[in-house]
Amino acid sequence: IPFDNHPNGIYVPRFRNVKTKQKEFLRGYGYQGGGSRDGWSANAAKAGIGVEFKNSIKMPGPWRMGMGGFGECLPYHSNYVEVDKEKLDAWDIPTLKIHCSWGDNEHAMSRDIAVQAAEMLAAAGARDIYVYQDISSPGLGIHEMGTARMGRDPKTSVLNEHNQTHDARNLFMTDGACMTSASCVNPSLTYMALTARACDFAVSELKKNNL
Repeated sequence: IPFDNHPNGIYVPRFRNVKTKQKEFLRGYGYQGGGSRDGWSANAAKAGIGVEFKNSIKMPGPWRMGMGGFGECLPYHSNYVEVDKEKLDAWDIPTLKIHCSWGDNEHAMSRDIAVQAAEMLAAAGARDIYVYQDISSPGLGIHEMGTARMGRDPKTSVLNEHNQTHDARNLFMTDGACMTSASCVNPSLTYMALTARACDFAVSELKKNNL
């Protein structure tokens, strides 16, 4: 939102399914966006000559405000990664085959994201509001995670509750591999917390000669 003629970014934290439940979908979303102003390049692209034209390209253009929603994808069993032994890379190493698609919950959330953004902009006094509601392809707005999920059963998970692999006691994975969902926010602080907890556990196990 412009403040004293300076463009600023915004963040709208999640408000759906926090205190009251939505009927249409589970979980929620947040918004990122900001205000900006067209620069001289907009007028420079127009045909013209002379003093008036030169003066026009010195003037900034109209203000604009944009909002983009980031929603959570539920953890589905149908979304997974497997090793493709038939398709090898340049070094004859098997590549990955990714199975991932949005469900009904994500599409319902996407529709609400568009509606609520338009309402917020209108309430803020915006004019000429244009709504673009087209859910992005999986992987375009995320921090990579998953493929080595956390769980108590070695048959259905790779890591235990300490980010320690079930099959190798001295191997820990403390990035986003253990997570099947990141909510709708940046998970980097969670990675740090998982790492700190795993390190504390590993040190304790080393002192007990368990590693």
